[in-house]
Amino acid sequence: MPNSLAAQDSISTSPAFAKAAAVPVALVRGAERVVRGKRDFLELLVATAIAGGHILIEDLPGLGKTTVAKTFARLIANADGTSLLFKRIQFTPDLLPYDITGVDVFDPDARAFRFVPGPVFANILLADEINRSTPKVQSALLEVMAENQVTVGNRTHRIAEPFLVIATQNPVESEGTFPLPAAQLDRFMMRLTLGYPDRLAELSILNDDPSATALPSVTPVVDLDEFNEARRTAEETFCHPSIIEAIADIIRETRAHKGIALGASPRAGLHFLKAAKALALIRGRPFVTDEDLIAIGPSVLAHRLKLRDPRIKSEALIRELVLARIDRIPIA
Repeated sequence: MPNSLAAQDSISTSPAFAKAAAVPVALVRGAERVVRGKRDFLELLVATAIAGGHILIEDLPGLGKTTVAKTFARLIANADGTSLLFKRIQFTPDLLPYDITGVDVFDPDARAFRFVPGPVFANILLADEINRSTPKVQSALLEVMAENQVTVGNRTHRIAEPFLVIATQNPVESEGTFPLPAAQLDRFMMRLTLGYPDRLAELSILNDDPSATALPSVTPVVDLDEFNEARRTAEETFCHPSIIEAIADIIRETRAHKGIALGASPRAGLHFLKAAKALALIRGRPFVTDEDLIAIGPSVLAHRLKLRDPRIKSEALIRELVLARIDRIPIA
């Protein structure tokens, strides 16, 4: 690895870095009180939040997608000690764009229009079953997710930081759904799946029913200042040029691969780098390694691709591309 890692290792022993690295670890442990047996999933979710991205959870019903969003919102405290503002939108075919963004309403007393904010004005927004709404409603989230703002009429309204969209969709039902277009999918930093719990986790869920018993008692484990400092530390995490070159080559290889009809965008490369830095922080390192690329590659890139053969799994293809490219990273 690069010779500058010696200096980076000294940073990992500094009190400031240790304090910042403790934030995502506390978030993961706090979430594990409710979401049992899913540490890898929670690490990727927290990494996305630290990196300032948005998450698409694609999984079967009843696996805890909604519970994940509610739990995460309770783990971070505002300046007044209250948890972050959490709101949920249940996407349905009759939903309209202003139902989520807000609308100007005429106030007869003031004889003027006033803006009534929609549910997107939150810190943690759960977009439940996002593929059950029309493309017009789905696209209403584009500006919010990209720029943290809503434009209604000729006025732009900012959304307070942090702002995290956790969208869910059910992959086994297609009736009455509207698949997310490529432009919308590209806004999500990661697509994650919870999967079924293992036996021990299943027993724990049956004995405790954590969404009913543990979730109401979840209290903040970090405050907003600590969370923002962790974000700044993640942004400053060292990534050697050889790792950055590997990320660029992986992105470009998705565009040249014969089995891929639509490759990854430059935004995908930026998301890849930011998520790798955040995951390095979670794992207590002030530098990115090839292992970080392996861990996050499929979650960051697979949902952005269109394959020529639908029988091939995009996650497996991305993993092969990542492994092939990191084998060529020079070892110093």
